[in-house]
Amino acid sequence: MVDLPTTTPPAQPTTGNDEVDALHPLKPYRSLENEVLQQRIEAVRQELGDELLILGHHYQQDEVIEHTDLRGDSYQLSEMAAKSQACRTIVFCGVHFMAETADILANRPDRIEARDGRRVDVLLPDMAAGCSMADMAAIAQVEAAWADMSEVIDTEQVIPVTYINSAASLKAFCGRNGGIVCTSSNARAVLEWAFERGQRVFFFPDQHLGRNTALTMDITEEQMPVWDPYALEMGGNTDEQIKSSRVILWKGHCSVHQMFRAEHVDRFRKEHPGIKILVHPECPREVNDIADVSGSTGKIIQTVKNSPAGTKWAIGTELHLVNRLKDEHPEQEIHFLSPVVCMCATMYRIDLTHLCWTLENLRDGRLVNQIRVDEETTKWSLIALERMLAVK
Repeated sequence: MVDLPTTTPPAQPTTGNDEVDALHPLKPYRSLENEVLQQRIEAVRQELGDELLILGHHYQQDEVIEHTDLRGDSYQLSEMAAKSQACRTIVFCGVHFMAETADILANRPDRIEARDGRRVDVLLPDMAAGCSMADMAAIAQVEAAWADMSEVIDTEQVIPVTYINSAASLKAFCGRNGGIVCTSSNARAVLEWAFERGQRVFFFPDQHLGRNTALTMDITEEQMPVWDPYALEMGGNTDEQIKSSRVILWKGHCSVHQMFRAEHVDRFRKEHPGIKILVHPECPREVNDIADVSGSTGKIIQTVKNSPAGTKWAIGTELHLVNRLKDEHPEQEIHFLSPVVCMCATMYRIDLTHLCWTLENLRDGRLVNQIRVDEETTKWSLIALERMLAVK
């Protein structure tokens, strides 16, 4: 559960009705050129100094990334920001679940004590910047699935695992039920941790990361039924399928990585002899199985960074990141794996207009679009996150 924004949320695109549009708080910003917005953003950054941290996820637009203090994956960013002693406000240029995680980690008890009782405020420039994957698993659906599967298996022996790309309510569900959080870089270690404590894993919300990881652990596709929250009976499975399961996967996916296909890989290998395929494990199995390298966003970046000049890559992940890698590594030949433009549309909602509006309100003493996770959800989410941190 998250507090409502402290002021009117940012406007959506103009309606064409001048009287209605005049009420939109972003209206004065929409006519500004990017150069002006950039200057005003930098002016606020200079004025607030170390008390402000702007975080930028790898999938952000370059024009936004230019104004961020830290760039990285969602969890990495939150953890780095949480360690700052001077920071008083985090502006997260990412999506909703990322800002929730930043609020949870930056305001855990030991960090608040280190700041003499002061919380860090977390702001999301556009409240509409969500995550389609995270939205595919609502807490009520997960709780209902848990209750249904308890009719045929002992849920005391089921360890719930949620991907970091999920709402705080799902992280709290895992914390309450002996479960854990994972990232794309530690998913296998987390699954191993889970199997040391139970007979089965209930993995949500991304089926592809769960499947691709479990397949490397000699768990077969037949042992991984997919739970469809909209199916009437047992998530669309028979009782026997649930009883014989090792990993119960949630029917969710990343809308970006779902787009990549095996035929895209085949085409690049045919047209570019010697090219290597580098993909994120959120891609479907048909792509992940035939890639040369599969790994987290961080691993993708490091793989390219550590490769010699002349290496040829077709990369299956978000478009902005691929284009940035192409610009940063002109010594290599880098292609976007899909012939279709494939970017994170919700991440794209964070732009210079929203960032400038958020920062200038902050400078003037107004917290807009504040993300604040309630105490109970924070407590149980932290338990699940701390279990993840203890996994080696």
